[in-house]
Amino acid sequence: MRNPLSKVITEIQPSGIRKFFDIVTEMKDAISLGVGEPDFDTPWHVRDEGIYSMEEGRTFYTSNAGLKELKEEISSYLKRKYGLKYDPKDQIMVTVGGSEAIDIAMRAMLDPGDEVLIPQPSYVSYLPCAKLAGGVPVVIELKAENEFRLTREELLEAITPKTKLLVLPFPNNPTGAIMERKDLEALVDVIIANDLYVITDEIYSELTYGEDGHVSIASMPGMWDRTIYINGLSKSHAMTGWRLGYACGPDLILEQMLKIHQFAIMCAPTISQYAGVEALKNGDEDVAVMREAYNERRRYVLHRFHQMGLECFEPFGAFYAFPCIKEFGMTSDEFALRFLQEEKVAVVPGTAFGACGEGFLRISYAYSLEELKKALGRLECFVNRLREEKAEKTDAEASEKSACK
Repeated sequence: MRNPLSKVITEIQPSGIRKFFDIVTEMKDAISLGVGEPDFDTPWHVRDEGIYSMEEGRTFYTSNAGLKELKEEISSYLKRKYGLKYDPKDQIMVTVGGSEAIDIAMRAMLDPGDEVLIPQPSYVSYLPCAKLAGGVPVVIELKAENEFRLTREELLEAITPKTKLLVLPFPNNPTGAIMERKDLEALVDVIIANDLYVITDEIYSELTYGEDGHVSIASMPGMWDRTIYINGLSKSHAMTGWRLGYACGPDLILEQMLKIHQFAIMCAPTISQYAGVEALKNGDEDVAVMREAYNERRRYVLHRFHQMGLECFEPFGAFYAFPCIKEFGMTSDEFALRFLQEEKVAVVPGTAFGACGEGFLRISYAYSLEELKKALGRLECFVNRLREEKAEKTDAEASEKSACK
C-alpha cells in the first residue's frame, strides 16, 4: 500500500504550545499563563447582535468576500485608527480569523522556491504556511538587545535574489515587541529597492502601550501597493471563538486570495460577521477598557520580574512578556516542564516560537491580577529554589577542588 500522506505535511512539526496544556488539564490546582487569548467575555452588545441575527434567521451564506456592511465598517475603522484607505468593494475580504488570511495570502503570492523572510520568535503558523504554499522559509533571528525588533541590517543580510515576501509580525507574539515609526521607516527603502512584498500581521494593533500608539507599514509612502494588511477581532474585541479576521490590499492580490477562500472556505460565519459589524461600529470603548486592564497587568508583571531578579525587556504590545531564564543553565523546555511539575504553573517555552527563543519563556498576562499574583508568587519560589540549588552545586564543586589540592 502506498503512503497516503504528503511528505510536506509529515515533515512539519506540530505546534510546541499544546503539550503543556494537555498536562495542565489533568493537574489539580494548576494555573496556566500560556493561553494566547483574552480573558474577557465578548462585550454584551456584540453578543446581543449575534443572538439577534440568529433570531432573525440570518444563517445563510454571505458573499465570499464577506458582508458589505462589515467590509464598510472595516474600511471606516482602519481609516480612523491608522490612516489606511481600502475600498470595501474589492480591497477588503473577511476571513475565518487572521490565520486563514495568512495562509491564503501566501498561497496566492508564492511560487515553488520563493523565499519568505520570517522574523522569529513569532507566531507558530507563518513557517508551516510558507512551506505548505511551496515557499522556502528563511528565519531572521531577532535579538533581545534590540528589544526583538527587526533591524535594517538584519533585513539586508537575509535578502537573496529569491526573496519575495517579508512577514512583519508586530506587535509580536510571543515577545510583546513593537515596531515604532522610526523602525519601520528604516526598512521601507530596503523593501522597495529589493522589490519585496510584505504580509503585515497586525492582530494585536489595538494592544499597544507606547505613547505614540500603533503604526502600520502599509501607511508609509510606497508601501500600500506591496503590502497585504491582516487583522481581526479576536484579540482586540475578545472574539477568539467567533473566528473573524480580514485581509486588505491591492485588488490584484485580493482577487486571487478570494479565489482560494471561495473554494476552500466559502465564507466566514454569517452570525460572526453581523456581530463584527456591531463590534467595529460601537466597540471602541470596550477595547479601551480592556487595553487599560492589560496595561495594568503588564506593569505588575514587569514589577514582579524586577523583584525576583528576572531579566526581561519591557514589552509595549500584545499581552505577553518574554523573560530570560538563561542564568539557570536549563533549556526553556526543561524549565517550563519542571516549573509545571513542581509549582503547577504552565508557561510556554520560547522555543515553541523558533529556535532563537531558547533561554526565554512566554508568559501571558491575559489573566486576572489575582491569578497573576498567585502564579508569579509560585514563579518566585521556583527561581529562588533554582538559585539555591545552583549556589549549593557551586560550593560543592569548590570544596571538591580544594580537597584535591
